[in-house]
Amino acid sequence: MEHARFGLSKRALTLHLDSIMTFNSASDRYTYINTMFGQIAHRYDVMNRLMTMGQDVRWRKLLVQAVNLPKKRGRLLDVAIGTGDVACETLRQHPHLEIIAGIDFAMPMIQIGQKRNCSDKIDWHAGNALQLPFHDHTFDAVVSGFLLRNVIDVRQTLMEQVRVCRRGGQVAILEIPRPAYNWHGKLFRLYFHNIVPIIGGIISGQLDAYRYLPNSADAFLSADELKQTMEAVGLKNVRFAMLMFHTVALHVGEK
Repeated sequence: MEHARFGLSKRALTLHLDSIMTFNSASDRYTYINTMFGQIAHRYDVMNRLMTMGQDVRWRKLLVQAVNLPKKRGRLLDVAIGTGDVACETLRQHPHLEIIAGIDFAMPMIQIGQKRNCSDKIDWHAGNALQLPFHDHTFDAVVSGFLLRNVIDVRQTLMEQVRVCRRGGQVAILEIPRPAYNWHGKLFRLYFHNIVPIIGGIISGQLDAYRYLPNSADAFLSADELKQTMEAVGLKNVRFAMLMFHTVALHVGEK
């Protein structure tokens, strides 16, 4: 990972990652996160509704509304498709899309999503967001929901999304940025670090997973830093909106 690209020194980044847990290598961190999402897949959607008080449904609607898709023969890629919430919402808003491709590295998530079977237009792929298995300029829009905090290299992940997006298309990102040190951020940290792990541990049986998730937000970029990183990989007219008392960000950029 190229630490300077994220505006952090190597030591500062190490301290951030140590606040989550210690990994011997990027490969170890990848394996841990992959296993973790597999373990919570069966309760992932339930926990999303509970810990966001149902607001995640509205955020996904806004994510889909943020991109301009063609009325006919449109193509969208959902990176970290999970159980298919964004893909299914996209088809509710744009039933005439040609195809929605979705990729995820956690097979249990994909398996649950396939069982939902909200449409045969969804093309499911198992794979890594750092190396997308699609040709250049394939999609009219590339979207992701709550992905970037969990990847090994944010810049490389964004570069891949830009690569597969057609010229004039859009990249949209729904994410939890690093909370600000204001009253919004303090309340969010109190809730995310103390209440969410308890609920998550009871519902999913995976307490460690719901300790990791809030810490991953603390180690992530701020909303402004993510905007700058999107611009650095070639996206234009990058803007973002803050949701839920400034704790969730929706970024959109144009290729």
